[in-house]
Amino acid sequence: MRYSATVALVLLLISPFTASAQLVGNPACPGEEVFYNPGNGEDIIVPNGYKVEVFVKDLNMPTDIAFANGRAYVLESGTGLPGRCNNNEQPAFGGKFSATNPFTPDLLIFNMAGHLLAGPIGKPTASGGGFQPDGPAIGLAFEHNFQGGTLFATDSNQGVRGAPGTGNNTSRIVKVHPSTGAITPFIVGLPTGDHPTEQIVVKDGWIYWSQGSASNSGVTGLDNGAGGNQHDIACERITLSQNTFNSGSANTSGYSNFGVTRPGAVVQAFEDATKPGMCTGAILRARIHANHPENTIEPFSWGYRNPFGIRFAPHDHALKGGLFVTENGEDERGARPVNNAPDRLHLAQQKPNGKPDYHGWPDRFGFLASTQAVFNPVGGPADDNAAAVIGKPVLPVLAFPPQPPVAPLALEAANVAAVGHDFAPNSFVHGIVRKGASLISREGDFGFSKENGTPSEGHDVQLVNFSKPGERLTLELTRFAFNCPEADQVRVPGMAPICLSNGDQAFVGELRGINRPVTARFGPDGALYLVDYGAVRDFGQADPDAGFKIPADVPLVVIPHTGVIWKISRTSKKGHGHEKDDDD
Repeated sequence: MRYSATVALVLLLISPFTASAQLVGNPACPGEEVFYNPGNGEDIIVPNGYKVEVFVKDLNMPTDIAFANGRAYVLESGTGLPGRCNNNEQPAFGGKFSATNPFTPDLLIFNMAGHLLAGPIGKPTASGGGFQPDGPAIGLAFEHNFQGGTLFATDSNQGVRGAPGTGNNTSRIVKVHPSTGAITPFIVGLPTGDHPTEQIVVKDGWIYWSQGSASNSGVTGLDNGAGGNQHDIACERITLSQNTFNSGSANTSGYSNFGVTRPGAVVQAFEDATKPGMCTGAILRARIHANHPENTIEPFSWGYRNPFGIRFAPHDHALKGGLFVTENGEDERGARPVNNAPDRLHLAQQKPNGKPDYHGWPDRFGFLASTQAVFNPVGGPADDNAAAVIGKPVLPVLAFPPQPPVAPLALEAANVAAVGHDFAPNSFVHGIVRKGASLISREGDFGFSKENGTPSEGHDVQLVNFSKPGERLTLELTRFAFNCPEADQVRVPGMAPICLSNGDQAFVGELRGINRPVTARFGPDGALYLVDYGAVRDFGQADPDAGFKIPADVPLVVIPHTGVIWKISRTSKKGHGHEKDDDD
């Protein structure tokens, strides 16, 4: 059948929501274009009594948001994921120190209506000013939360993890001066690698930060800067097992540089750190008013792979003001690949004697030892030596744990990437959201393994309700906000949202919705602000439509200008859409 030009124009006008009209890409890698149209979040379903809208859009890989003085401060990360397409030296980005380079970090300042007031500020300069050029910049927090004070951020210079060793020990905590754009180092020389210094929170004169592991599962492999990234650093003395791990070209012991074997070795705390107190897979802290804060660093809690999200619970909470931590589980990649590892939710508690508590990594994945058959590798494109490990147990890194491990509070599904979270204020409590609830952003998989579950989880927001103080501690986990075509959304008062079809990442499902949410923060207005990193093409093991199109673009293709800050807030007596809010 043939259509006239007039009919074709009419069809275009009445059907504007088409992928062909809304493709965006990475200018360094043509052919990897994705769908992008956030609309106003029409394809995000939330419970009855809540609504979604766009706060700001078209951002470059945003990773955190903070509020003070009637303003919102948004951190853009710069390069954070490996792949040639994400190299900020690509000519398509205008030069490494171009003021418009999307792959270098910066800070944007908005008013509470989402209008840009200032920025980007803190852009790296050739003379060494600003944030570090290769990023990622991840954490952002004011000293006194909504009351302001010093604005702290984290950054590093690990880049795309491609050039061996270039980013080692480059993570920092810095002070950001919004009025001048100046970036002042506060603590430098922190570890980097697979995960750098990440989120921060300030409490009672201490700054706390999540310090991710330098490797995927305790062993430096080819996935860590071709073996050039630094090894993991223990927070207390450990004894290595007799096991070594093969990458095809080399054998490596845990907590060791690539190609170094030392079976049974005793490894001292903070080995090869630039300062005592610095270690990986941990929550660290330092005094903010000390003359030399770097000399006050101490581990608060350790034994995690990637303890990304950290927030203190209210004092009248079941967690009694404790530090609630989200941990990302291991991937099927590198020298010690792991399949089906769950994400974990923890309570971090430094011991009365000042020693950190220990949560079991790298030899326990949640409640189970690494050797359990459920974790046996099945083979994937990012394994260093798949033929040698498929179907075999994931052998221990340590001879024995340094202290009895603390069990997690709860497990998440594998590959959901539970990341930033925040506790709901009382004004947000309604329907299925109870007092003291935590809302967790879940970034989703990166295609290293096949989809886990039908429908899969991730690329969403999870609700965690806790028992009341004084009762036996229990957690109830529910999906709170996720992608669902608008026509398939069902909301029932007092129930979790229901979707009649399977949603997916916005760019894959061609939806006006979420791609990769990396943190969730409540603002002074009581709304939840969801920071969406944007669209990323990956290996495509979980979803072939999400995979990179050109083999040379392995492993990940980040699409700039697709980041969004979503705002989720309570509705009035009328519920989301046209439904009456019967639960008010």
